[in-house]
Parts: sequence; structure tokens; C-alpha cells
Amino acid sequence: MTTQTEQQLENALIAQLETLGWDRVTIKDETDLITNLKQQLEAHNGVTLSEAEFKQVLNKLARGNLFEKAKILRDKVDFTRDDGTTGYLELINQVQWCKNRYQVTHQITMEGTYKNRYDVTLLVNGLPLVQIELKRRGLEMKEAFNQTNRYHRHSFSAGYGLFGYLQLFVISNGVNTKYYANNPVNRRDFKQTFFWTDEDNKKTAQLSDFAEDFLEKCTLSKMITKYIVLHESDQILMALRPYQFYAVERIVERVQNTQKNGYIWHTTGSGKTLTSFKAAQILTQSPNLYKVVFVVDRKDLDFQTIREFNSFSEGSVDATANTSNLVKQFSDDTPLIVTTLQKLNTAIRRERHLATMEGLKDKRMVFIFDECHRSQFGETHKRITDYFQNVQMFGFTGTPIFAKNAAKNALGKRTTKDLFGKCLHKYVITDAIRDENVLKFSIEYIRTFKGKDGVEDIEVEAIDTAEVMEAPARLEKITDYIIANHGRKTHAKQFTAIMCVSNVKTLAKYYDLFKAKKAAGEHDLTFATIFSYQANEEDADADGTGAGDDLPDDSKPVNQHSRDTLDACIADYNGDFGTNYSTRDSKLFYAYYKDIGKRVKNREVDILLVVNMFLTGFDSKALNTIYVDKNLKHHGLIQAYSRTNRTMGAKKSQGNVVAFRNLKPATDKAIELFANKDAQEEIILAPFEDYVAKFEEATVRLLAITPTVESVDDLLAEEDEAAFVQAFRDLIRVKNVLDCFSEFNFSALPLDEQTFADFRSKYLDLYDKVRSEKSKEKVSILDDLDFEVELISRDKINVSYIINLLRQMRGKRPEDQAKTRKTIMDVLDTEAQLRSKKELIERFISEHFANLPANADVGEEFDSYWEAQRIQAMKALSQEEGLEASGLDKVMEQYQFTGKTPMRDDVIGIMEKRPSLRERRSVADRVIEKIQIFVETFIEGVD
Repeated sequence: MTTQTEQQLENALIAQLETLGWDRVTIKDETDLITNLKQQLEAHNGVTLSEAEFKQVLNKLARGNLFEKAKILRDKVDFTRDDGTTGYLELINQVQWCKNRYQVTHQITMEGTYKNRYDVTLLVNGLPLVQIELKRRGLEMKEAFNQTNRYHRHSFSAGYGLFGYLQLFVISNGVNTKYYANNPVNRRDFKQTFFWTDEDNKKTAQLSDFAEDFLEKCTLSKMITKYIVLHESDQILMALRPYQFYAVERIVERVQNTQKNGYIWHTTGSGKTLTSFKAAQILTQSPNLYKVVFVVDRKDLDFQTIREFNSFSEGSVDATANTSNLVKQFSDDTPLIVTTLQKLNTAIRRERHLATMEGLKDKRMVFIFDECHRSQFGETHKRITDYFQNVQMFGFTGTPIFAKNAAKNALGKRTTKDLFGKCLHKYVITDAIRDENVLKFSIEYIRTFKGKDGVEDIEVEAIDTAEVMEAPARLEKITDYIIANHGRKTHAKQFTAIMCVSNVKTLAKYYDLFKAKKAAGEHDLTFATIFSYQANEEDADADGTGAGDDLPDDSKPVNQHSRDTLDACIADYNGDFGTNYSTRDSKLFYAYYKDIGKRVKNREVDILLVVNMFLTGFDSKALNTIYVDKNLKHHGLIQAYSRTNRTMGAKKSQGNVVAFRNLKPATDKAIELFANKDAQEEIILAPFEDYVAKFEEATVRLLAITPTVESVDDLLAEEDEAAFVQAFRDLIRVKNVLDCFSEFNFSALPLDEQTFADFRSKYLDLYDKVRSEKSKEKVSILDDLDFEVELISRDKINVSYIINLLRQMRGKRPEDQAKTRKTIMDVLDTEAQLRSKKELIERFISEHFANLPANADVGEEFDSYWEAQRIQAMKALSQEEGLEASGLDKVMEQYQFTGKTPMRDDVIGIMEKRPSLRERRSVADRVIEKIQIFVETFIEGVD
């Protein structure tokens, strides 16, 4: 049986779409697209447009970037009729989303910088809203992803820019199919491409199954109109993942059809804020609901959630600065309220608010509680449910409270089910790891104490007395371990870490140790700390659930010693970063809280020392390691570990947990509780020895293809080169994980360090060879492969790396800026792949970077500069060599897409003045070399 070709895959998909109600239409180019668009908009709106009227509409559709076009799509387009009156056209019916017009076409040709022909395009009311790119079975999906990126750069904006209205991409090789939202190329990430699933999180991978479920007309329309969020702050489109879709659907369905409550169990890191926002947004459109109230349990989350909600939809939420403001919002026409549990409690208890609130008791409302595992179990929740007579309550949690992890209070032991009823949708940590939405954990238990009989503390449960656990020698040993291994754990500080300890007293000792050792020149780590200084600050640690993460309250008693300790640490912080924070009042401390969180996310703080703060609710992709010297269990343990497992590029392969206490039994119990008893292998990285074995297996496969480093040069066929690339890529993937184990050493591996480095050089040489596109006389099959060069040392040395360094320079002290600038200059001097770009990058830094506005995006500014330089260089090449501009464009296009070096006759054919026969060869070769340099400089290795 032969492998299904890409054309056969395309034909089968189109035939299936026709059975799903899509009308097949032939559209060859933009002219056909525009003619069809006029017909479809007229039919959808029940109007007839004159050419002059349609021209106005077309001109308005041509305006704006991707984000602005997404907003135009969801609005009506106005135009002046020939009789002078104003008309309006609906582009898509969002209310009755099935009532639109659906067409499928294929092989549309668009010509921009280069000519492209797209695979399958789905049109809704004549506008291209979904682009499907296919690759034959056996090829990597990322090739299709890269192809859509190339189309974006080269032709999507051509003509009237109608392909700027694309909302979704679908990529497939037949056996695997994914979707993702349309955004500028520099804002796309292959990790943000998603498989569709059923409601039980079972993957729908086959293209035919995906089409049946996802590309069905009503489902796709609903996805586009209801489940793509326009993120106002970042100016990007966000498509909801399937589990988010199902959770919102279940909540909306329950509100429409019942009066019952419910909760959503979506694991930490799965995007609960976006899910809850979308649920709230859809519910506010219900005419039967008076209000939707989103309730958080911490003051900081109040502001954080409002900021995030408003970033999804500008102005959707006003801050409830105080309880009076909250009561006012309850009585006015505000559809969506975000507030804290504490303010809500005050609103229904204080005499001065009751006159207003009494009249609202029977109004139909929906209350959505965030992180409902934390504080919905006391008197406050009961008071709210008793007061409001006509509300439905929904909770979101990553770690529900079950009978096994329920804490007892005055009301007894109560579970999430007791408070909220049925679990409406479940997406647990094993689902998220399988979908690569979060990472596995690599957990190491480090022995720090040896008893009289030589027994290690890792094997003993009951030795955590203050005398032992806070012994100065033990704390220093742990500090030294962290200093010695932090670079390994964080890939030479590309990532950051958090350290949690049992109490403020111990934290202060650790802080002093790090400070003294830095003064002694033993490390160069940037460290900082934050903790609550209330009198009862350590109570929450008693049961290991780590729930005491609220900010200090000026009305509560203070532990003065803790406050003085923290102020001394903040003074160090102020010295490091030129700030002026203190604990003088809660507002100033809150400003410090926000600033330190921002600096951890920006990788300006290497290690953050905490007791309970930041162990729940704090998301930082750059954080990959947690050092634990405190008892944790149940949801507190999973929440703390989960600070480390957000995805961030291929280099971050797992979240590292380094436990200096015997947390293995507690870890095993927590995994059993929040996943299942068989989930260990799915959640926790295999032991070091298992990865050594994987490395050995990968080495056998590599040496079967290339027995020696030198034999790489003897590979003649591209198929053999591709086999080597794939074999060595498997090896570096395993090596990337091994790097994070403290026991890692090349002596345990079948390849010594030098041989590995030599193979790596050959791999990179082959990568450079493919990227240069100089030596091939045909399209290279190696272009289909993803080399994953970010996994090896030279991966980070590219234009994107330089831009990231420039981003990090902003806002730093002058001396730190100078260090970063020197790093950039050193890189430009030594890295071969940047040599052709060196002068241009240096000019951007010296002439443009310092003058950028504070709110400017460095990446976008660099892209604009690079494009201007590209156009200028193209013009200069045309003028210097007397080449016709349009002819040069075509030669460049042909060169880039075929990989074939331009033919001399082609180059001579675009010369305004033909050289003599004797000069033809040398002149043509000179021009060809300049074209190759142009492509190497401006096209290759920029993204």
C-alpha cells in the first residue's frame, strides 16, 4: 500500500466537508475572492450593492492589522449608499451562529513578496476565516506550522489583505491534527497549537475525525464567534482549548436549564482565569441574569483578576476599591463584578449597606468563585448562600477538597462537592501533561542529616524538630548545595527558582547565609524575599497545605521582629533595584509585592525565598525550580510544585523540585488524590538511570547511522543526512533532561563529552548548510525537519536571542545595561550565524534602541527596522547592478522557494544593460553571490 499523498489528503478532506454542508467553490486568486465576497455578503445581508458601494466596503475591510480586522469582523461595516443614506453590513452572525454562509475552496494563489498557493480555505460569508495546511502522512506537523508562518510573511497581506481575517489555522498530516489562533508570526508558538478532544479529554487526532467534530459548520461558527478571545492588552487572538470550551458550555447550560450549582476541576496552570472570564462574559449576555459576580479570596487577586479580565476585554470590569463601591455596582447596571470574599461578606453584614443589598436578595445572579479550594469552607460561604436566595454558585479549582484532604473547622469537614455540588468538567494534571499544557516534575530528595547510626533523614519521617532541622550546619549545607547546583537546575540562570521554608525565623537564616556567601564571592545569584508579618503568619504551615498567602492587613496585629527582618531585606532589594519600598503601610507593601513578582517573571531575581506567599496563584513561565525545606501535603504540595511546570520553549523540559525533607510519601499521596494511583510515571520524571538508558539507546541508533564523527561527512544522500539529524536530535532531547540531574556526568554515558561536542558541531554544520540554501540544486527534504537547535548551546545565539537581551536591558541600571551590551557585542563577534547581520544589529542598537518610547515593543520595533533595511538593501542591489526591480523580485522568489541557485541566464535576463559575452559569466556570478548574501542576511535565521 502506498502512502497517501498530500493531494489525496486534500481531496478527501474537501469531499468530507461537502458532506458536512460546505459548498465547494472555485477561487483561483484575489479577483475571484473579491467577486465571491460581494455575492456572499449581499446574500447574507439580503441586499444588492453597487460597485461604488462595495468599493467602500472593500476599502474598509482592507484597513488595520490582524487584531483590528478581528474586531471589524465582529462589528458591522457602514457605507454610504448611492442615494446618500447609510447602510450597514453584517460580516458574521454571532447571535445565531449557524445562520451564515459556508464555502470551501482550495489552491487559492496570492502574490505578495512572493507567490503562494494555499491548501484548503474555509470561507464564511465570503471571508476567509479558517486556513487548513496539510502535509502528507509521515511528515512532521511543524512543517505545516512553519508554512503558515511563511505565507503570513510573504502574501497574506497582499492586495486588500482579506487573509488578515483568518481567525484559525488547522494543520494536519492526516494522523495528527491541531488548531490555533491567527496572530503575527512573532507572537506564534508551536506549543500554542492544540488538539481537539471529546468531553472526557480523549484526543481527536485523525483529520477525518477532527473535521467531523470541529469543522462542522455550527461548531466552527460557535468557536469563532464565542470561543476566540480578543486579548486587548497583548493585541492577540486566543482560541480556547477544548477543555475550556466544554467547561464554559457546561456552566452556561446549567444556568440556562437548572438552578443547580457546580464546580470545575481544571488543574493548576491550565488557564482557569481565561475559562472563567469566558463563562462570565457569555453569562452576562443572558437577559435572565441580573449580575455575574466573580469572587476571589485575596486582595491581590482582586486587582490581578480585574487586570486580566480587562486585558481580555477592555473596560469589562471596574475595580471595587471598597465595599461601598461594590454595593453601588450591585445596584447599578454593571453586568460583571469582580470582588473579594471579604468585601462581599462586609456588604451583607454592615448595617449601612443592608438597605441597598436587601432589595437584591431575590435577584437572579451567578457567583463564580476562583480557587474555591482555599477559603470557601468557613462561615463566610454559608453566610453568602443564606443571604442570597436566587443565586447559582460555581467554583473553579485545580485541587478540590475531598474527604481525604478536608480540614476540620467549626462547621465540620466539608468537601468541594458539599459546597458546590456536581463536578461539571474535569481536566486533571495527567491530562495537562499529556497535552503538553504543563510539564512533568523532576523531584530530587536531598539527604541533609545523618543520625547516630548513619541513618539519612530522607528515609526517616519523624526528625523535623527545630533542633535538627534548623541546625546551622544543616542550613549551610543546603545553601551550599543550592549555590553549587542552581546553574545546572536553571540552565545557567536562563530560568529562575523559588525556595519555600517552614517559618520566617528559618527564612531569615537562609537569607543571611546567601548574603554572606555572596559578599565572600562564593556566588553571584540575585536573591530576594517576601513574607507576611502578621502575628499568626506561620499558622497556615502547620498542616502543610500552605494556604496562608494573603497580604498583611493594617487592622491585624503585627509580629514586630518579623516586620523588622523583612524591612531589612527590602532595604537590600531597594539597593539592588533602585526602588523605595517598605512595610510602612499595606499599600506600600503591596507595591513591593507586585514589583518583586514582576522581577521574578522578568528573570531579574534568581531565587525568591518565601514561607507561604507565591506558592499558590503565582504564574511565571520563567520559574522552573522550587527548593523545598518545609512540610507540604495534599493540595498545598501540588500547588507549590506547580509553580515550576508552566511551559516555556523546548529548553524547559520539566519543573524541578528539590526537596530537603522526606516529602516522598506526601508526594505519592497527593498524586494519588489529584490524578490517580497509577499516575506516578505520567507526572514525575523517571529516575536518572532511566534517562541514562534512553541516552544509551539513542546512541546506538546514532552510531548505526554514523559510527564515527568523521562518517557524517560521508553521508551522500539527503535521506541519510535526515536520518542523522533525527537520531542526534533524539540524543540532545535526552541530554537536555539529563542536564538537570545533580548526579549528571558524562562518565555515566556511552559518549564522552568531546565526542558529543564533535557530533553536535557536525549537526550544527548540517543545520547551517540547510539554512543557507546555497548548495542545493533541488528542494531539500531536510527543510521538512525541525532541528530544535534551541536545545543545544548555539541554539540561543540568533537574532531572537539578541532581541531578548535588548528587552532585558530596558529598565536596568546603567552598569547592568553595559554588561548586557558587551554580551551582545561579544556574540556578534564570535557567532558565525550572525556575522552577516552584525553591522545592521549594531546600527539598530546605536541609532534606534536608546530612543525607543517606554511603551514600545522591542521586537516590533526591530521588525520594522529590519524590513526598512531589507527594502533599502534590495533597492541598492537593483541600482548598483542595474537590475529591473520586478525581475529581481521574481528571481529572489524562485531562489528562496526552490533552493536552486539562480541561473546565469535568469540573472542576465533582468539586467537593464546586458554585459558583453566575455563579461557575462563574471558579472552574473557576482550578482548571484550578492543575491545569496542578501538572502542569508535578511531572510535566513531571522525568525
